[in-house]
Amino acid sequence: MAQCVQSVQELIPDSFVPCVAALCSDEAERLTRLNHLSFAELLKPFSRLTSEVHMRDPNNQLHVIKNLKIAVSNIITQPPQPGAIRKLLNDVVSGSQPAEGLVANVITAGDYDLNISATTPWFESYRETFLQSMPASDHEFLNHYLACMLVASSSEAEPVEQFSKLSQEQHRIQHNSDYSYPKWFIPNTLKYYVLLHDVSAGDEQRAESIYEEMKQKYGTQGCYLLKINSRTSNRASDEQIPDPWSQYLQKNSIQNQESYEDGPCTITSNKNSDSNLLSLDGLDNEVKDGLPNNFRAHPLQLDSSSDPSNSIDGPDHVKSASSLHETKKANTGIIHGACLTLTDHDRIRQFIQEFTFRGLLPHIEKTIRQLNDQLISRKGLSRSLFSATKKWFSGSKVPEKSINELKNTSGLLYPPEAPELQIRKMADLCFLVQHYDLAYSCYHTAKKDFLNDQAMLYAAGALEMAAVSAFLQPGAPRPYPAHYMDTAIQTYRDICKNMVLAERCVLLSAEILKSQSKYSEAAALLIRLTSEDSDLRSALLLEQAAHCFINMKSPMVRKYAFHMILAGHRFSKAGQKKHALRCYCQAMQVYKGKGWSLAEDHINFTIGRQSYTLRQLDNAVSAFRHILINESKQSAAQQGAFLREYLYVYKNVSQLSPDGPLPQLPLPYINSSATRVFFGHDRRPADGEKQAATHVSLDQEYDSESSQQWRELEEQVVAVVNRGVIPSNFYPTQYCLNSYSDNSRFPLAVVEEPITVEVAFRNPLKVPLLLTDLSLLWKFQSKDSSGKDNEEVKELVTGEPEMIGTEVISEFLINGEESKVARLKLFPHHIGELHILGVVYNLGTIQGYMTVDGIGALPGCHTGKHSLSMSVRGRQDLEIQGPRLNNTKEEKTSIKYGPDRRLDPIITAEMPLLEVFFIHFPTGLLCGEIRKAYVEFVNVSKCPLTGLKVVSKRPEFFTFGGNTAVLTPLSPSASENCSAYKTVVTDSTSVCTALISSASSVDFGTGIGSQPEVIPVPLPDTVLLPGASVQLPMWLRGPDEEGVHEINFLFYYESVKKQPKIRHRILRHTAVICTSRSLNVRATVCRSNSLEDEEGRGGNMLVFVDVENTNTSEAGVKEFHIVQVSSSSKHWRLQKSVNLSENKDAKLASREKGKFCFKAIRCKEKEVATQPSEKYTFADIIFGNEQIISSASPCADFFYRSLSSELKKAQLSVHAEKQSIEDAVRLIQKCSEVDLNIVVLWKAYVVEDSKQLILEGQHHVLLRTIGKEAFSCPQKQEPPEMELLKFFRPENTTVPLRPSVDQLSNLIKTSLHYPESFNHPFHQKSLCLVPVTLLLSNCSKADVDVIVDLRHKTTSPEALEIHGSFTWLGQTQYKLQLKSQEIHSLQLKACFVHTGVYNLGTPRVFAKLSDQVTVFETSQQNSMPALIIINNV
Repeated sequence: MAQCVQSVQELIPDSFVPCVAALCSDEAERLTRLNHLSFAELLKPFSRLTSEVHMRDPNNQLHVIKNLKIAVSNIITQPPQPGAIRKLLNDVVSGSQPAEGLVANVITAGDYDLNISATTPWFESYRETFLQSMPASDHEFLNHYLACMLVASSSEAEPVEQFSKLSQEQHRIQHNSDYSYPKWFIPNTLKYYVLLHDVSAGDEQRAESIYEEMKQKYGTQGCYLLKINSRTSNRASDEQIPDPWSQYLQKNSIQNQESYEDGPCTITSNKNSDSNLLSLDGLDNEVKDGLPNNFRAHPLQLDSSSDPSNSIDGPDHVKSASSLHETKKANTGIIHGACLTLTDHDRIRQFIQEFTFRGLLPHIEKTIRQLNDQLISRKGLSRSLFSATKKWFSGSKVPEKSINELKNTSGLLYPPEAPELQIRKMADLCFLVQHYDLAYSCYHTAKKDFLNDQAMLYAAGALEMAAVSAFLQPGAPRPYPAHYMDTAIQTYRDICKNMVLAERCVLLSAEILKSQSKYSEAAALLIRLTSEDSDLRSALLLEQAAHCFINMKSPMVRKYAFHMILAGHRFSKAGQKKHALRCYCQAMQVYKGKGWSLAEDHINFTIGRQSYTLRQLDNAVSAFRHILINESKQSAAQQGAFLREYLYVYKNVSQLSPDGPLPQLPLPYINSSATRVFFGHDRRPADGEKQAATHVSLDQEYDSESSQQWRELEEQVVAVVNRGVIPSNFYPTQYCLNSYSDNSRFPLAVVEEPITVEVAFRNPLKVPLLLTDLSLLWKFQSKDSSGKDNEEVKELVTGEPEMIGTEVISEFLINGEESKVARLKLFPHHIGELHILGVVYNLGTIQGYMTVDGIGALPGCHTGKHSLSMSVRGRQDLEIQGPRLNNTKEEKTSIKYGPDRRLDPIITAEMPLLEVFFIHFPTGLLCGEIRKAYVEFVNVSKCPLTGLKVVSKRPEFFTFGGNTAVLTPLSPSASENCSAYKTVVTDSTSVCTALISSASSVDFGTGIGSQPEVIPVPLPDTVLLPGASVQLPMWLRGPDEEGVHEINFLFYYESVKKQPKIRHRILRHTAVICTSRSLNVRATVCRSNSLEDEEGRGGNMLVFVDVENTNTSEAGVKEFHIVQVSSSSKHWRLQKSVNLSENKDAKLASREKGKFCFKAIRCKEKEVATQPSEKYTFADIIFGNEQIISSASPCADFFYRSLSSELKKAQLSVHAEKQSIEDAVRLIQKCSEVDLNIVVLWKAYVVEDSKQLILEGQHHVLLRTIGKEAFSCPQKQEPPEMELLKFFRPENTTVPLRPSVDQLSNLIKTSLHYPESFNHPFHQKSLCLVPVTLLLSNCSKADVDVIVDLRHKTTSPEALEIHGSFTWLGQTQYKLQLKSQEIHSLQLKACFVHTGVYNLGTPRVFAKLSDQVTVFETSQQNSMPALIIINNV
């Protein structure tokens, strides 16, 4: 239970106090009424004695009574009606709310921190009122009247006569059988005569004389002169006198409450209903039956005594609910005791003291003695009760015959004079004067008697009071008998069916158990008495049980919360909306955020409804909002109900302030960081053969790799435009801003170009949401030409859309649990600064999703086809948190976020806008296939554009043709097959020899120092005017690797008129090309073994070209024809074709391989000398009747482009040590280098839809090193033959300073000349001598020192086994110097001792350059064995 202001030791004596009746004359009542108080009310604040009181018990022992309080009340002749008591209790509870700003206790239990109000004043008020308003009953005497004050005024004509009238009246009420109420303790009631004297208006002498007369008649102990009203009420404002009455009167004054709903008895404005509910005696204010009205009104009646505005309202006790509020306000202004001074207060206090000391206590003492004597004599006992044993009055006795054996549910009923009741009377009297020992003995005795008689109601009463007395006994001689209470409660509830008495037991017992820290038992007790018959009682008891759980040694938090919910539910049923709301809110602290989502939903829903009923609309909205925004696990129907309820409440809130700011709506969720902003027009769809550039659109997924590529491409082109330097203020163009882009700068948008904002909505509910009139919310600050700012803030386009046009989506449906994006557009018509703030829309749901169990559709719904059931207008802001900063030390140690400005674009002046269309652009090509397409450039803006360039990472994929018109074929119909090449018909005689032409790479845009990736687009006049369009041819070549290729083109262009903010614009296009395998060309070059050519110069080469058809017919290719093989080099050219097969056409069907061998010679020296270094000699060897001019576009374009990309790769690998290589090494390296490029041109015959197409293409092989195989396409998978591995080297190995073995072995070419077989008669001569000639040829252009060493032995056992051993005779080492390209022969002799096969390739040849100190000596091993056969004859 919650903490109480009073301890239980104070609470119980205050709840059971001696009762005194008051009977006033009309005149006396009038005097007290001047203070807006009745006589009983006047005494209330002073009814507690300020000093201890003494009395003697039957044993003549002195007994001390502390803090005695007496209860004075007007006589009421009818018992209060239960309905009225219920009404009063309801009002008391609703009138007591937690104080505003009260600091609640924070209880920490486990991981819960709960704010809980430690006290529950409404419960204490309820308990106090409940105990005070208990009707008197026959089985107990605690609230029976012990005495009666008869009050008359000194201003009356005959006061003494008035006293005797009042005395007779009291006697009549007590002894006349017509009046069963009120109850009197003993027949001989103490009468105390009080003379009221009005000091300010009355005659004091007269009062004194009357008082003297009274003393003569009634004795000094039985009368009192009370002087009041020492000042007149109109002087009340002069000095401030404390008002001790308000705290007492507030509780019972019904006007201080607002109307409450759903309660057990509802306040009405119907006058006829007053009598049956609230006017407890059915009488109005006039006198009936000769009784003055003043003592007929029960405190529970809404009577004149508690209704200060009675004079205005006349006899109506009840006001209509609407007027109650005003009365409350009026009530607060009334001053009680306005005519009383502090002296008067003291006089009243003194009066109570006198009455108690002189009148009441002696009367009680006398009565106890009488009862004690009576009991002793009746039982025939000679001892007093004190010395009796435990078995006093016990034993089973047969009730006397005079007792009417009336049995009801509670057993026997006793007549008033029954001896058992006398014991009970005595016990009650002792209890009232705090003599708990004696009281306990009497109760204990009475209990046994009652149980013997089966008088259950009486027994229960005795048990209850025995338990309380035992607990209150000083020094606690015995433990609290809780089982007494349990039996009493059970008896009251189950046998007597009296819930009021049962409730009193529970309230007392729970308080006692709480004081002993037995919270668990107290909680069980409280929960036991919750029942359906009273919601208010159940609510209060459940709440106290909850407090018990939280106050335990180890708090039971969840039990606390659960019982708070139950209490809240019962409060709600009892009409106590505020208390219900409070309970739910307190319980919410426990359930919140613990994953009990259904419980949370229930609580929030109830809080929402209760708050709405109490017109706390903001709380209601927030509670309903919680239900909707948490990931709800409710069924769709339930969610629909929640949503409709929310919309209904929201609508009411918004109607209160229709012109206020738009409310923030909780649904649907907006993932702000996923907001994307796109600047520009939507892409046009493909139109027939025309395909628009892909550019950027919101449909593309973000890819960090590709965005980095685009950025690099843009940097490349900007660097070229700015002479190789990227300007410091360069910032890559971003058309689409998202959470991955860099949003730290204000983005730039162009006037008259739309801005699209993609907002990511998610509907967390299972019911669809319908958003209507959805648009962006923005703020715009325009800048006019003079630079002034004009701010315009618009939520919607209400006025004329001058500055910014806003697109409105009329209906946007998001289905249950769906994520959906809305794309909203703005059209800026003016330059300035735009801030996109959020979205504004009507939130609603679709009709027809509906009614839920127990929750009908709320008012305010209308039906329609796909119409809204109800909608509210609101907004949601787009607030995007920027990236976390992590650069400086300060940023790393704290949490700071950078700005995200994607929603704050700056609108700039007009810029040109380019659109690019691709015509006949293929999607599939063979590797190396050449295809011609067209590109159309259109300027769709109002500004001319210039400086158009295109940049791509794959420049080898496309070309716009050479720089000169001569090199570029005019149209595709340049030859019989509509070839994309420039062709010339040739005669068949020149088949084997090469046709020579030359071209410079500068003509094809790949000169020295240029960026091959950046290609200017050859626009006529270099300017594209507004609205103009240009078509240009574009040749494409399928990439060499098969598969899907994404090729990025970035078109760069500028405005003719320079703009300060935007220097240039870009347009992106990604072409996706699928290539399928065609031919695989591999070539190798080696020195011709003939040491001389026709001109006597060493320098012929043999070029072997292997062409394999790797196509697997997936493209429908029947066969390939090799139509031409061309070479391109600065120093070499193909001369003729060697060993041409009979197959003149060189056809290759699927998986076939063709082998070609060509002779290559150096270009003539003079040719080389006169030509600039960028001139390449092209030589064409034709296998058909048509020469493709390989030095023209597009053949040369693609050759140069593949050449430049290869060179770029080579540069990347060796760029580190260009200068560090010594000349000597260079010379050695040059020996093995060759610079010859082969271009294989082909045609492919394709059958497609029973038509034959001819495709054409070219492959390039770049030969760099003698003896090293080169390929047309990068080798991914090595061929299965393992020995081929030795040909491959990692490409990225850097060239060492020392020449490699390969390079040195190419310095000297060696060949051995000897007979293949030699016959020798070994039986005649045991040694066989064979002459051998060793030819040495210097391949380099420098002098070379050569050492020939013959001492070398073959050490490996395999070689010995196979070839046997032999010896060279004569000189074992020769040192020679060979001049540049000199040939020298050495005569050697070999000596054999056996027949067999011998390898003569054992001489070791070492070489070094003559002018070098460092000897790079390396063995010149012949790769081929020189085998000789020695025969015996």
